[in-house]
Order: sequence, then structure tokens, then C-alpha cells
Amino acid sequence: MAGDTEATARADRQRRPDVVVHAVSELWPYARSGGLGEAVRGIAHHQAQAGFTTAIVIPLYRGIAERFDLEPFGEPFQVRTGRHERVVSILRHDPGNDQPTVYFVRDDGLFDRGGLYGDEHGGFGDNALRYAVYSQALLRILPLISNDPPILHVHDWHASVCALQLRTEYALDPWYAAVPIVLTVHNAGYQGQFDLGVLDDLGLPTDGWAEWKGHANFLKGGLVFADVVTTVSPTHAKELTTDMGAAGLDPMFVAMGDRLIGILNGIDYGVWDPSNDGVIDARYSAEDLGPKSRNKAALQREYGLEETDAVPLFAMTARLAEQKGFDIILGSGDVGREGMQWVFLGEGEERYRRALQDLHDRFPDRVGVCFDFNETREHRLLAGSDFLIMPSLYEPCGLTQMRSQRYGSLPIGRRVGGLADTIDDGESGFLFDDYSPEALSGAVARARELFADRERLDEWRRSAMDHDFSWEMSVIQYQAVYARARAVRAAHRSG
Repeated sequence: MAGDTEATARADRQRRPDVVVHAVSELWPYARSGGLGEAVRGIAHHQAQAGFTTAIVIPLYRGIAERFDLEPFGEPFQVRTGRHERVVSILRHDPGNDQPTVYFVRDDGLFDRGGLYGDEHGGFGDNALRYAVYSQALLRILPLISNDPPILHVHDWHASVCALQLRTEYALDPWYAAVPIVLTVHNAGYQGQFDLGVLDDLGLPTDGWAEWKGHANFLKGGLVFADVVTTVSPTHAKELTTDMGAAGLDPMFVAMGDRLIGILNGIDYGVWDPSNDGVIDARYSAEDLGPKSRNKAALQREYGLEETDAVPLFAMTARLAEQKGFDIILGSGDVGREGMQWVFLGEGEERYRRALQDLHDRFPDRVGVCFDFNETREHRLLAGSDFLIMPSLYEPCGLTQMRSQRYGSLPIGRRVGGLADTIDDGESGFLFDDYSPEALSGAVARARELFADRERLDEWRRSAMDHDFSWEMSVIQYQAVYARARAVRAAHRSG
């Protein structure tokens, strides 16, 4: 009888989803600078909905404590990283309703600042120290979050410091040694590169594990010690094995072999759904596209454009950065051309802001701009536009092209990363290959041709809106990744 009970308990443990602790530098809705915080929220939220015990640990940035009801988690404690000693405390937010519990590492001297990673003068000079202290604090509270060794799912270079510290400083502790590490690379263009001396200063390994081409490289250290590495689309997983796709780190990704896996991000249909969207002018669906025209008129009024449905409205919502393709947009000559309207929403580099503002000043009835991004404006832009422009130099996954299809705004994207995986050329949008103004203009011309055939345009819109970009499949794939990571960790320990 006792044997049956033990066998049942073992079976229950095998069926029970993993405890997953996500280590990430930002998280929507607490603190977000781009897609990273939203993507991790989507992963963790849907894992919790699927029955995983899920926690997330981020730094306590300025303003979070004033906007959310946080409670202390334990007493303040001291962390040491190399030559630095800091006293940190942990706060916790439990949103309930099967949502992930969020833990915040508080060190006001490091994180109570006007920006997450930097200010108008550039990145903070002590970013290496900031995330080394954050990572040490996270590792200290890990056994308080989970009795058994959890999956430690780290995201991008900031949290890769956790992998370095876990596999060196904590290597002889049996509990920590059993913790599998999954590293998700959201954007390999940001690697956490610092002067080489920072490794010794922070007490990190100086034997080459976190060194790359004469610099400290935190992402490289994470790749060395991760049991499995994922990225945010299948196509981008292949791109990471090339010099351009990995920004020079391709030998590390090649060395991962079949432990490098691409899993497409998803979007939250509870937030992005035109049939149930409270901030757009008129709700609509694939079955009833008629009200979409009211949203177009509202968008035209908002941006000071001529209110007409006789011309196509092209829109772009993105960071004003080279990666997003602004150079070929501005070089194409299409923006401001008669017979088209353009709307741009985003914050970023001054050079692109000036160029777009100049186009608006020259063609105020054809070009609208807004440099004060918020999510409400993005909802209204997707609902009101006919086509969404995403001519990215590179795009690991991209979320906007998925949202735009949900809203029947057909994406025009370059055949890279997640754009290649989520846009069906000739069915739900347009893809082009060369990173050139001419290639983009060719895709825009195809879109204008489609716009002239309204019956066919609506067919494409319905096809785009019927695509399933939900998180459910991604959650299943991550569960398989976690099982793989546990197997790799067990094999490493037994070997």
C-alpha cells in the first residue's frame, strides 16, 4: 500500500508543471522600454494560465511602488559582487487570478532613476554593476520562491549575469547546481559589452567565459552556461548562426547545435481584438468589416489628414531607430507622394524625428506624425490604417505585424526573422527581400494595386484577421524546452 502511495506521488510530480522563475530587466505593465517587457509578460501570463507556478523578478525602477500595491518579502540583506557590497530588499506583487507573482529587487541607488537603462546622455555608466547586483539578489531569493530547484528562465544580456554567477559562485551547492538555465535571446544586437576589467571588478569569471573580442560580454557568458537557448522565431534561430544575424556572436550560437530553438512569440487577444476594443472609434470583426472605415476617418482627423477613403493609408508604429528601416523608407520617395497617406507613431533618434517632421511640414495633408507613443494611440493606428510598414533591417520576432493582421491592417515587411514566419506574402500581407528603397517601393506599389480592388482587399483582411497568433502553442513548446533543459542539466551533473 505504501509503495502504491509513493508511486502515485512520483507520478503526480512528473505530471505537475514546472516552477518557472523568469529573470528579466523589464516587464509590462510595471516598466517597459520596448517589446521585451511585453513578450515576457505574455509568456509568463499564459504559463500561469496553463497551470505553471510562475514568478518573475525585475529591478524596482522609479515609479513602480507608487502605481502598484507592493508588500515586503523578507528582510533587507547584503549582497556582494566582487568589490561591491550593497544592501537590497525585496518587494512582491501578487496580482491574483492565476497571474505570475512579481518580485522586485530594490536598491534605490542603482534603480531609482529617470530611465531604465540610460537617459538623454546615453546608457548608464554603471549598468554592469546594476544588473550584477540584481542577479545576485535574485539568486539569493530563489530558494524562497521555490522549495525545489526551479527552471531559471533568463532573458537577454541583463539577466545572463545570473547564469554566470549561478554556474561559478554557486557551483558547489547541490540545490543550485540542479537549477536548469534556459536563456531566451530577444535581440542579439544588445550583448552587454563592457571594458574587460569589469569582470574582475564584479567578481565574475575572468577565464574567457564572458569575454569576447577583448571585451566583457554578458550575453556570451549566458550562452556558455545555458542548458538550452531559445529565440523568438524559427527563422531568427537560423539567422543567429550567421555573422549579421548574431552581431558577431554566431560561433556561440552555432556551437549550441540542436540546443538552439526558435519559438514564436504571441499576442494577447484579450488586449488586441478589434471586436472588443474599448479605445478605437468603432468595433469590427472579420465578419463585419464595415466599421473599420470609421476608424480610418478618426485616424485621419487625429493626424490632420484629409478625411477620405479614396486613398490608401500607410502607417508605422516603431522605435525611431535604424533597425526599423527608416533609412529605406525615407529613401524611397513614397512618403508624401500624391495618392497616398502616411502616419508615423514612435519615439527615438532625433535624426529620424527631424526627417519625418520635415515631411509632415511639407505635406501636412498626406503625412501625419506623433512622437509621443502610448498604447492607446497604437490601437487606434492599427484600427484605422490600411497597411502597416515594417521594413526592418532585422526583426527577431516582431509583435506589431501580428497585431496589425488582427486589426485587418495588412503588413508590408522585409523577409527576415519573425516577419517571414508570420506574414503570408500574397495572402495576409506583403514581403520583400532586399534592404533597399526600391524593394520597399515595389511592395508599396503592390499594396496600392490591392487597395484599388476593394473586394479582394477585404478577402485579404479577413484572411489576416483569421490567423492565430495566440500564446497557447508557445507555452506548449516552452514546456518541451524546460524538459530538455532538465535532461541536459541532469546529464551534465551525472557526467
